[in-house]
Amino acid sequence: MSLSRRRLLAGAGGAGLAALGGGFCPNPAAAQDAKFFRIASGPTESSLFQAGTLIGQVVSSPPGARDCARGGSCGVPGMIAVNQTTAGSLANLELLTTGKIDSVLCQSDLAYAAFTGKGAWRGKAATANLRVLAYLYPETLHVIVRKSANVTELRGLRGKQVSLGERESGTANNARSLLAAAGVPERDLRAQYLKTAEAIDAMKAGKLDAFFETAVVPSSLVRELAADQDITLLPLGGLVARLRQELPFLTETTIPADSYPDTAETKAVSVGILWVVNESLDSAIAQGLVRALWHPNNRRTIDANERLGRLIRPESAADGFGLPLHAGALAYYQNAGLTR
Repeated sequence: MSLSRRRLLAGAGGAGLAALGGGFCPNPAAAQDAKFFRIASGPTESSLFQAGTLIGQVVSSPPGARDCARGGSCGVPGMIAVNQTTAGSLANLELLTTGKIDSVLCQSDLAYAAFTGKGAWRGKAATANLRVLAYLYPETLHVIVRKSANVTELRGLRGKQVSLGERESGTANNARSLLAAAGVPERDLRAQYLKTAEAIDAMKAGKLDAFFETAVVPSSLVRELAADQDITLLPLGGLVARLRQELPFLTETTIPADSYPDTAETKAVSVGILWVVNESLDSAIAQGLVRALWHPNNRRTIDANERLGRLIRPESAADGFGLPLHAGALAYYQNAGLTR
């Protein structure tokens, strides 16, 4: 699936062009032959955006770049990938299902909801043409509370100033699911819908009692907050069985003690992050994308990200989600012996 240069530039507001590697600067003629491919990720401070940047780096191989066998890019020949910042998973799926983007990073529970027309997608037509290129890594849902608020469980958030996360984000959807499972209607909160950085600023200013955040552990933004003021993490483990009835891809996990200064071990909920495309994506391009993502020569680039490199691994790429793999991706994983 290639995009015209005009369409790319019109639709890439707020986007960052993926690093092309090798010091390459395309000339005008080469740019005309490039295949542009957009990846909708998340807010710039999020792990989704970091992952989108990594993927863009390793799948890009612009016209004229030195080839893989000679120490150059091991991406898709002729491709320039663009990482586009968004509000998060739900916004990304809206973009993909309306044909406004080429691929998205999103939470597996929300991808499943869109695929089946259930959960957060209830009331909309199921989008049975969604396909997965790869399972990337897990994120953990945190509920961060000012210790002085004296809240020890979700029900204690009633009447409190609470940020559920940015609208159309996976965090906000997860927050609503957790609150519903705990028997806490959203109307019982003094709810706000802030980006994580905004929520942290509000916590520091004493204008917020708690906020929800879905992130890789440890979240650098939460660590920054914990270094500034006393916080506690609310335990969520008891809600997993109830949540899994509707969202089977949520799993119980543990946030280790002292992941954040002076915090105890906490039972939590995690969800997988997927790279998702439309079924109509050309199979050769889909296969090329996953081959580039998992090419051994690209491990150095992925592993250089201390936060995500240890989590983004080929051995888990074809498992842990309820959507079909794209035919091109499936062919790659079968040939590589990575399917079960």
